[in-house]
Amino acid sequence: MREAAVLLIFSLFALGAAAATKVELDAQVRAAITTLEEREPAAVELMNKAYGVLVFPKVLKGGFLLGMSTGEGALLVDGEPVEYYRTHSLSIGLQAGGQGRSEVILFMTEEALEQFRQSQGWKAGVDGDIAVIEAGGSGSIDSNSLRSPVIGFAFGNQGLMLGLSFKGAKYSKIEKD
Repeated sequence: MREAAVLLIFSLFALGAAAATKVELDAQVRAAITTLEEREPAAVELMNKAYGVLVFPKVLKGGFLLGMSTGEGALLVDGEPVEYYRTHSLSIGLQAGGQGRSEVILFMTEEALEQFRQSQGWKAGVDGDIAVIEAGGSGSIDSNSLRSPVIGFAFGNQGLMLGLSFKGAKYSKIEKD
């Protein structure tokens, strides 16, 4: 059983290691935004108000007791990619399965965006909290979520893994060619 868990985790990161080029990632980011806009119309207004939009078209997550996730994305300011990031996390606890999903993080204040951009590896739940909204969810957008300086959408889940959270995810700037 332990060997299966290790194989699952290594497979997850091998898939994540096949990183997209800058052009491919930009196209995937645009497609993810279009999908979010179709699934959650309220996201359009929020994205227009955001100082920055961080988009991860595919975040792969898997685990068996030990869980890991990874993905690459772009930070958009005024609708244009300005920087590229990798997200990754490690968790320990009761968990089993694997999934792929898209994540979009909105920085609703200039201060939140600048804190993120100036960090040497921003960690959700430590450097800032993310109000989570499940796109297409039943009424999950509430007034408390809308007042948060950082709002996160997760959508397009493929596979099965319980729990929707950004907590513990680390975001690090990367170079793209």
